[in-house]
Amino acid sequence: MHLMKKFAVIVAGGSGSRMGTDMPKQFLSLQGKPILQRSLEVFANTFPDIHFIVVLPEKYFNEGKLSANNSGISIPASFVSGGATRFESVRNGLAKVEKNSIVFVHDAVRCLVSRDLIERCYYQAVDKGSAIPAIEVKDSLRMVLSGRTEVIDRTKIRSIQTPQTFQSDILLAAFSQPYHESFTDEATVVESYGQAIHLIPGEEHNIKITSPIDLQIAEKILEGN
Repeated sequence: MHLMKKFAVIVAGGSGSRMGTDMPKQFLSLQGKPILQRSLEVFANTFPDIHFIVVLPEKYFNEGKLSANNSGISIPASFVSGGATRFESVRNGLAKVEKNSIVFVHDAVRCLVSRDLIERCYYQAVDKGSAIPAIEVKDSLRMVLSGRTEVIDRTKIRSIQTPQTFQSDILLAAFSQPYHESFTDEATVVESYGQAIHLIPGEEHNIKITSPIDLQIAEKILEGN
């Protein structure tokens, strides 16, 4: 089982609107390297036998190839056009995944993910079928209900990260379903197909860089390493 092929579907379909830049956020520089390049490097350094499938808006394929080439990694990457929804983008990427493999689906803008988390996700997916990184919530939480609010027990809540990792037969079958608006990530798609999903401890530093303040936080995290 540990010799299973590995595919990383790197989802980089965003436009960068929240970042307030013309260039999509996955190509912004973080300490001299594009964010996408950093994400590719950490997966390649963890598993040199991995196969990359990068999901991008088609007009940015050249920038994506530049990030892959500049990373100095020898792993070839396939580039796939993104869709109108995350579901569609991931499904486009999964078309290039082979059977009997382990598939990581990762947000390109979570470039601070560690090799340790990637390894743990792989081995749990081999063992249990899936690994969904999750962290405990520190803030107090309230649910808004028709004009009033109600406290939520935060000890029962988890914040979900990527790489969401699955055995390919589970993920490919789940993505054969028609799209539903409840599909916010791969775990919801797999769960709606009747498969149990298995959480794994995520990482505080595995942040999603979507706004200028996130970029500043990521710089500080890298300075501390």
